[in-house]
Formats: sequence, C-alpha cells, structure tokens
Amino acid sequence: MQFANRKSKIVMKQHNGMRPQDIVILMKIVSLKGKHWMNIDLSRSLNLSASEISESLYRSKIAGLIDSQSKEVFKQALLEFLLYGIKYVYPQKPGALVRGMPTAHSAKPLSEIISSDEPYVWPDPDGVLRGQAIEPLYPGVVEASKKDQKLYELLSLTDAIRVGRAREHLIAVKELEKRIMSS
Repeated sequence: MQFANRKSKIVMKQHNGMRPQDIVILMKIVSLKGKHWMNIDLSRSLNLSASEISESLYRSKIAGLIDSQSKEVFKQALLEFLLYGIKYVYPQKPGALVRGMPTAHSAKPLSEIISSDEPYVWPDPDGVLRGQAIEPLYPGVVEASKKDQKLYELLSLTDAIRVGRAREHLIAVKELEKRIMSS
C-alpha cells in the first residue's frame, strides 16, 4: 500500500498478515505482567532482531491486538484470536518421535491435570522427553521458554489449542484465560 502526494512522498508499509512469531512476542509482553519493557528487551529475550520486533508490533497494532503505542496487549482480542483462530492460521500435526522439550498437554500446567501416553515435544537435542514433534511457532521458542517459565506455560497452552483434542482444548482455554486476563 502506498500513498503519495505532490509535495512529499510518504510510503507506508504493507500489512501482509500476522506471522507466528507475532504471537510469541505478544505472549512475552503478557508474561511480563505490566512491567516496563523496551523493544531491545524483547529482542534479547526472544532471540529476534530489533527490526523483527518493530515489524511484529506494527502488524499486531494493525490487527488490533496491541495499543497504538505498542505497549499494552489487548488481552480480550488476543484471547479471542487464540481461541478461535490459531488452530486454523498456524495448524500443527504431531510429527516423528524426537527428543525435546514438553509442550501442549505434556507440559505444565496441563501435565498436572491430564495424563497421556502420547507426549508432545518441541524438538530440542537437550530435551528431557521423547515424544511426537510439534513445530514451535518460531525456531527460537525453545530457548526463549527455557529463560521464562511464564512464557513457556503460555506457549504450551497455545500448543494445546493448536494440536489438542476437545478435552485438552477446553482445559487449555480456561488456563490461558486465567493467565492472560490476570496479567
């Protein structure tokens, strides 16, 4: 999308839709529970470049998921997207058996509520569990989750919505709602 007039030329970035890392960035902001942060903080903690953070926040602003200053997540809108859209926009089917970091119903808090013989993991050579591979929303999720337990729980719950059966889905929705709306 471009806009120009005779006196000056203003070029606006085109919005080509959300990307998977945008959800991770929004979840990181939620996990901070209102603490002051800067783009460089998100960049360091998520192993993304500063420009990727800026572009992501712009996309989230256009999508109506974050305020105009790109500082406060619209929690209800994010929750609605997670509940009704994420499994269609970023679907995931369990893959091969690999060593990895537990996710979905195999990670806390769902692992404390649901028992299953089919563990799901994000592939990670240092992982503690062997299970079916679930591709994370972006490659840096495993490292970012190792540094932030709250983020890890939010992303694991999100994966339960992406890949879970009806029971896991319902429990994950309740847990996500508690965590997102109370932050």
